Amino acid sequence: MRALPVGDDALLVEVSSGEEAQALHAVLLRRRAEGTLTVREIVPAARTVLLDGLADPDRWAAELTTSRIPKAPSRARELIELPVRYDGPDLAVVAGHWGVTEREAARIHAGTEFTVAFCGFAPGFGYLTGLPDRYAVPRRATPRTAVPAGAVALAGPYTGVYPRSSPGGWQLIGTTDAVLWDHTRTPAALLAPGARVRFVPLGDA
Repeated sequence: MRALPVGDDALLVEVSSGEEAQALHAVLLRRRAEGTLTVREIVPAARTVLLDGLADPDRWAAELTTSRIPKAPSRARELIELPVRYDGPDLAVVAGHWGVTEREAARIHAGTEFTVAFCGFAPGFGYLTGLPDRYAVPRRATPRTAVPAGAVALAGPYTGVYPRSSPGGWQLIGTTDAVLWDHTRTPAALLAPGARVRFVPLGDA
């Protein structure tokens, strides 16, 4: 682990894996809730956590780089269920990568409990982890110029849902009518880092 200064009052903490980033994020959130960490924002990413608004970044850099990250605790958060139709144009491609039928691919995906590791790309877009490594799939060789809002997609180790129409190179396996981002809602994003997510099939998937 290493901590890199960002401006006068922020640190970017680099770790070796997504699992460590999630565990560190959970620890820092707990410390902020306990009052032992005063910070403006804690922003996780794939293998980093940004701490913005630290009063003494040098002290925290020293403490974090000499600490052992405990395993992330089991999630007590409410489970978010997203209804999904497994009707995506790339479902057959994904099933082929996995060596299963399309129906079985849908069952594998729907049978997984995901965790939002971090958010980015677009407002409301969460990078969901949970599928075993053997189910990682490559991005499309040629990205689409427009992916519809609500598209459920896979790329590498992640699952995601496009919150609005945008270009994208992920493999599309389904669609949901869930609203991932609504600026009139509090909070605007349906998914936040640490949230538990399951996809609930509609129809006979």
